Amino acid sequence: MTSPARNLPRLLGDAKRWFDDALLASMRAAGEQPVTVGQAAVFAALDEEGTTVSELARRTGVTRQTAHQAVHGLIGMGLLEQAPDPASARSRLIRPTAEGARVHRRAQDTLVVIEGVLAERIGAAAVDALREALTLPLGEPPLVEAP
Repeated sequence: MTSPARNLPRLLGDAKRWFDDALLASMRAAGEQPVTVGQAAVFAALDEEGTTVSELARRTGVTRQTAHQAVHGLIGMGLLEQAPDPASARSRLIRPTAEGARVHRRAQDTLVVIEGVLAERIGAAAVDALREALTLPLGEPPLVEAP
């Protein structure tokens, strides 16, 4: 009996985990403070000028409470800081500290190397095609009837 083909969301999730595992292990091996996948996702979702916790939660697809926990863990590590939001007296912006910016640049550079490893394994053309396909506009999510 053959097993059914894995659906695209599962394949994309598996690929994301491969990148996350490689990045986090590489950063730990380089002597950086260990962070969780959720904390790394917060960094990836930050705007340069700062981002509210609510917006970070929306961008990362988690609850505000979960985003808040990740942010405060990173603040405790000295990688993020809070600043007043000039657009709202009730909000605070989350932004990287100088150390957080350094670690984020190192992570970005590490991802370039990891992408290079992927290109060696599956071919540069496949990586380029994947990047191209994933940057095409998808439009609004469809509402379809279940079969």
